[in-house]
This record gives sequence, structure tokens and C-alpha cells, in this order.
Amino acid sequence: MAKKILKNILKNETVFCVSLLLAVLSAFFVRPDGVYLTYPDWRTIALLFCLMILVAGLRSKGVFTLMGHALLRRAGSLRALSAIMVLLCFFSSMIITNDVTLLTFVPFTMLVFRMTGHEDRIVKLVVLETIGANLGSMATPIGNPQNLYLYSISDLTAGGFAGAVLPYAGLSLLLLLAAVLAGKDEPLMEVEMEKKTEKHTEKTEKGSGRGKLVMEILPFLVLLLLCLLVVFRVLPYIPVLLCVAVAVAVLNRRLYLEVDYFLLFTFLFFFIFVGNLKRIPLVSEALISAVKGRELLTGVLASQVMSNVPAAILLSGFTDRIQPLLTGVNLGGLGTLIASLASLISYKIVTREYPRSRGRFLKVFTFWNILFLALLLLEALLLGGMQG
Repeated sequence: MAKKILKNILKNETVFCVSLLLAVLSAFFVRPDGVYLTYPDWRTIALLFCLMILVAGLRSKGVFTLMGHALLRRAGSLRALSAIMVLLCFFSSMIITNDVTLLTFVPFTMLVFRMTGHEDRIVKLVVLETIGANLGSMATPIGNPQNLYLYSISDLTAGGFAGAVLPYAGLSLLLLLAAVLAGKDEPLMEVEMEKKTEKHTEKTEKGSGRGKLVMEILPFLVLLLLCLLVVFRVLPYIPVLLCVAVAVAVLNRRLYLEVDYFLLFTFLFFFIFVGNLKRIPLVSEALISAVKGRELLTGVLASQVMSNVPAAILLSGFTDRIQPLLTGVNLGGLGTLIASLASLISYKIVTREYPRSRGRFLKVFTFWNILFLALLLLEALLLGGMQG
């Protein structure tokens, strides 16, 4: 039993295992002491916990799926349906994070396209949804873990943050629309679509009523607002953390099981690893020299092999130029399948349902990711973002 659990953790939580290993290895060079407690950015970890549990609460009420169904009722063609799904992922990720967006809408996409008899389009659409979620999430400080962390530890203003990401988010949106609208269009099978969307909408409207739904989600929305005030440094994080913890215990204790504790501990172990590296003079000096003036490109390259969240934590310890690093680790979510851990979510969901699609998914994923990354890096070059 223990071996099976360990095997599953090694298989499904590889980045967590690597972070633990690195933290342990680094401890042989820097013996544990009281300074270890100063390594983690506790504010970031607290905010991650709060945001994950509150989004899980909203998701448990069916808010995001209901929103998706409402939008789908407006789709009159296959092209319009595809555009709606991709845009839904792009904009939703700005608030509910890229991984939660994909966990919510990729299964929904697969269901809808099976119903309309267009399963052959699922792989490409899910790939574009994944790119949309990864790139859309960079537009806000709470869109993904690396944004939350880098914004939290830096003195970036809202304007400085926007300058680092919005030009790329804007081009990303145009590229996504072009990729979706370039596909062959066909009319939807309206009868089947309406059955599904109307059934879901009626269930919500008749079963509990809109008023009851609003009352159920209101506490989560208020707490989410408090978290946003912490993100923008209006409120201290400890009182808000306590409010969230107590409120969730009262509202729905099961939500504690929805938190990705592996992600929280991944952050913690990388904090320890980076903290120890900074106390080893030779290593620290070498990393500072490698990163300085090349934050954007280093962020992109490091993300390809270790994913962008660990890359953000590692590289931020050796530069004070957070703005180009922020751009780099967000663009670095494109490229390899592990560049953004959210991409693995889409891959697992699709290949679990369609095991024979593994090869095709990787080919389509690699093509579109490399294309988007190349175009966005070209934009960075034109904007001077890759200069030291």
C-alpha cells in the first residue's frame, strides 16, 4: 500500500519530489538553523492557500460551468463555439488561475464536442484552450502562482505589472482568435446543444433559484475580495488567512481537501533550496552573473526544463529586475509540456479519455506552443524586453 502511494506521488507530483530532493541536498551544504524560517515568503503561501480554497468553493457551486453553458447557448456555429471555449479559458484564468480553468473547462469541452459529433477537433481545441489559459493568466497578479509570488515579493506597481505582461497578453488574444477562426466552419447540431444547455440551466433555475445561488456564493466572493486586497497590499495577510480558514470550516469543511497541498509544499521546498543557494558564495555569484541582464530569456529557458513556477522562485533569488523576469516565466509557460504544469492537466484529461491520442496531442501541442512562443519572443525583441 505504501509503495503504491509513493509510486503515485512520484508519477503525479514529480516537481514536488524534485523540490523536496533539492531542499534536502542543499541542507547538506547549509546546515539547518533559524535562518531557514526566513526563507519562505509566507504571504505568498497564505494567499495561494486562500485562493485555491475559495475558487474550489465557487466551483463546487457550479458557477463556472453555469457560466460556460450560458455562453454556449449563444454559439451558432462550430467556429463560434470554439472561439467561445478558448476565450472562456483565456479570461477565466485571469481570476480562477490557469490550472483551475483547465480542470473546469477541458472536460466540458470534450463533452460538448462529443455531443456535436466533432471529436476530431477536440485535441486542437484543448491545446488552444491550454495556451489561452496559460497566456490569459499572466494578465493579473492572481492568474497563476508565479505572478502571485513575484508580485508579492517585489515593489512592482500595478502599472509596472501591466507593462510587463499586458502587451503580450494582447497579442496572445489576437493570435488565439486567428488560430480558432482560421479553422473550417460548420453549423452546430442545435437540437443536441440546446438539450444539454437548457437542461443544465433549468436545473439551476428551478432547483435552487438564482437568489439562493447568489446567497451561497456571496461569502466566497466577499472572502475573495479580501484576498485581492491582500494581493494589492491594502490588507495584511494573517487576519485574512484566519477569516478564510474559519469561514470555510463553517461553510464547507470538505473544501480543505480540494487544496493542492503538493503545490504549497513545492513552494516551501524551493524557498529552502534557493535560500541555501544564496548562502553558498560561489554558487550565488555564478547564478547572479548568469541571470543579470538576461532575466527574460533566462526565465523562458529555465521554464522549459523545470516549469515556470520553480523557475520564478529560483531566478528571483538572484536578480532584482523582477519585471523582465515576470515576462520571461510567463512566456516560458509555452514550449515543452512541462513548461507550465497546467499544460499537464490538459494532457492527462485528454489522454485518459483518448489513450491513442497521446502522440497526436504532443505533436499539435508542440507545434502551436512553439509558434506562439516564437511570435511572442519576436514581440519582446521588438519592444526591447530582451535587452539587459
